[in-house]
Amino acid sequence: MSSGAGFDPAFYYPARQHPIYSMVAFDCTWCGKCCASFGAFIKIERQLTSRDYYCRYGIKNELFLAHIEGDYADSPPLVPQGSEPAKGCPFMRKNPMDKGFACAIYATRPPTCREFRCYRMVISPAEGPECGRIMGRNELKTYDDALAQIWKEKIAPMPRMDDARWKKSVIACLMTHGYRGEPVE
Repeated sequence: MSSGAGFDPAFYYPARQHPIYSMVAFDCTWCGKCCASFGAFIKIERQLTSRDYYCRYGIKNELFLAHIEGDYADSPPLVPQGSEPAKGCPFMRKNPMDKGFACAIYATRPPTCREFRCYRMVISPAEGPECGRIMGRNELKTYDDALAQIWKEKIAPMPRMDDARWKKSVIACLMTHGYRGEPVE
């Protein structure tokens, strides 16, 4: 949630105090799936320097300037596997800390990449650690059998509605069953 001048979301929606509006920070697992899928639409239009490029994000036809960050200045793009060309974003690199993949243009990545979240809500028991994540609108990742049953019987069949109402309805349903749902910021 971005904040404009004079607007402090923490004042209006303090974390863990309002069950419908509390938010948790997105926690990237470095899996690279976003770069492999969305990144396929990023095309380098022109190289300006060894680290600067004009690129186009094809889905929205947006032109943006990409700058390869210092940690990745000497790292090559991911190499093709066999005879197939490398899939995904031309700026996806092996994470230098050996944990998955990273974005070499993170500070200058296009708006679509900035806004993307691979999961939208974290679910926990009222007093306990995370036990599930909602991916998109239709998928729950969980190891909790009771939560999986609630999802199957109560949440998955919910009628289509606007996103804000859907989140409120899901959170209210979870609360009635002793769980806490926190949208990802």
